[in-house]
Amino acid sequence: MKNEYLLLTPGPLSTSQSVKAVMMQDFCTWDDDYNVDVVQKIRTELGRLASNNAEYTVTLMQGSGTASVESAIGSLIPQTGKLLVVNNGAYGARIAEITEYLGIESVVLEFGETESPSLAVIERTLQEEEGITHVAVVHCETTTGMLNPVAEIALLAKRFGKVMILDAMSSFGGIPFDLADWNIDVMISSSNKCIQGVPGFGFVIAKNAIMASSKGIARSLSLDLVSQWETMEKSRGKWRFTSPTHVVRAFSAALDELAQEGGIEARFQRYQQNQRLLVQGMRELGFETLLADGLHSPIITSFYSPKASNYDFKRFYDALKQEGFVIYPGKVSNADCFRIGNIGEIYREDIERLLSAIAKVKFW
Repeated sequence: MKNEYLLLTPGPLSTSQSVKAVMMQDFCTWDDDYNVDVVQKIRTELGRLASNNAEYTVTLMQGSGTASVESAIGSLIPQTGKLLVVNNGAYGARIAEITEYLGIESVVLEFGETESPSLAVIERTLQEEEGITHVAVVHCETTTGMLNPVAEIALLAKRFGKVMILDAMSSFGGIPFDLADWNIDVMISSSNKCIQGVPGFGFVIAKNAIMASSKGIARSLSLDLVSQWETMEKSRGKWRFTSPTHVVRAFSAALDELAQEGGIEARFQRYQQNQRLLVQGMRELGFETLLADGLHSPIITSFYSPKASNYDFKRFYDALKQEGFVIYPGKVSNADCFRIGNIGEIYREDIERLLSAIAKVKFW
């Protein structure tokens, strides 16, 4: 059954009919048909997509993407550790909040939501702040759609001997990069983003040496990343607790579709073309982008709300939904804006139809 609307959000997002179809069957988790042929295949393929370097290992974790972020932070930073959080949006702030809940010492560098993190400030903090062991940053901050300078931040972390943790929730699979080339030690992403699966699990790709040296650190039973990794390693894809089988099978199909499309580079080109067409068309309709073009990601774009007195986001949202499109409200504290994503099973013709729909329902 076809969806009534396209999800133009940063996730969950619109998926293909073939990804949906594989979830219409139940699966056993006790045999090799699932654990080896599906789970281990996923782990191998994610490792290949993440880096040409074999020093990384992949662990799948039940729950939301945030659960995997919390799992990594709570399982890989020791009691004596101290995390430097680079924060310029809601998801950097969420990492800082996680450290508070877990009782992990942290230093939070607060940058504006429309401001690219200052490398000079980060460098100075690493020089002057004693005890920092880890650095965390969000790659694509979907609060605004900004792409942060991850490679440069990670190079600083390496220079000062820190472990680099990357939240690539909304970028992995849609933007080409190699973890080893970027000096990333730990990366977290999710099933329902650029790989174009559905929500239900996240994954952590980390250096083998870090995983092997982190046993016993975890502050949670269910989010013990290292125990999950050990179980998957020793039992060839077995999960410690109930596996989200339907979501996992859908993700396996989504990985196949990524390969059929031409891999991450081809998907990046499609997303980038979608975003550029969207921005051009919205500007022609009189909308302004929140960020300068040089800060945009190909994932999601924030637009200022019209200044007309009769503009109302809910009315605009509902009208677009009737036309077959779901957009996202703004999340910026000091700007009235809304967001439109273009990842997922979205193509040029969909963006063109969206622009026609916006021109139709514009009422100010």
